[in-house]
Amino acid sequence: MLSSDTNFAQGGAGLTIIRHEADIALGLAELMRLDPRLIPVVDAAGPVPLRLRAAGFSGLAHIIVSQMISRASAEAIWRRMTYGGNELTAEEFLAAGPEAWRGYGLSGAKAKSLAALAEAVAAGNIDLFDLGTLDAPQAVQKLTAVKGVGPWTAEVYLMFCCGHQDLFPVGDVALQNAVAAGLCLTERPKPALLASMVMAWSPWRSVAARLFWAYYSAKLGRGVLPVA
Repeated sequence: MLSSDTNFAQGGAGLTIIRHEADIALGLAELMRLDPRLIPVVDAAGPVPLRLRAAGFSGLAHIIVSQMISRASAEAIWRRMTYGGNELTAEEFLAAGPEAWRGYGLSGAKAKSLAALAEAVAAGNIDLFDLGTLDAPQAVQKLTAVKGVGPWTAEVYLMFCCGHQDLFPVGDVALQNAVAAGLCLTERPKPALLASMVMAWSPWRSVAARLFWAYYSAKLGRGVLPVA
């Protein structure tokens, strides 16, 4: 149970939302209490960043753009899409059209995913802001109903744009490797096993995921957090 003096914002359905660096610090302290094996992981990881972006089409689009490419390439594409930093709306993306999408440097698959998302948002079929008031499984289900949005994308959006407290993207290979290294496992845990393992870190799984991304970055010397 959370104490009454925490700094958390409360979402709908009794959700607790991560919004501040103090929330991360509290989560780390609770994780070390829940599982002392995480104490050396916290020590080795260094600072565990909050890394929040605004909810909405622009936030989710940025996550989609950034998947499976280098941060430098993603940011170059994003600058072209947003004309140097303006908030991108679903309507603006659709109005730009396929020729502009190719000019941004988007792959065909990402352009299709973004177009499907933009159409769903513009038509009012999904409310990306309202997702922050839903419990995580329901929110993931709504997001993955949009063609081209998979579980990893949905979970990362809910964590880094909506501030959901208790998610761990078990399909993330960096997280699998980080958990294996941090907990001295003999092999990388597969998603089903990892999902079972991380239940011990509930209701702080979103902080645990940030911790292991930070741990992975510290060990390899490069950033792997999904959003900047």
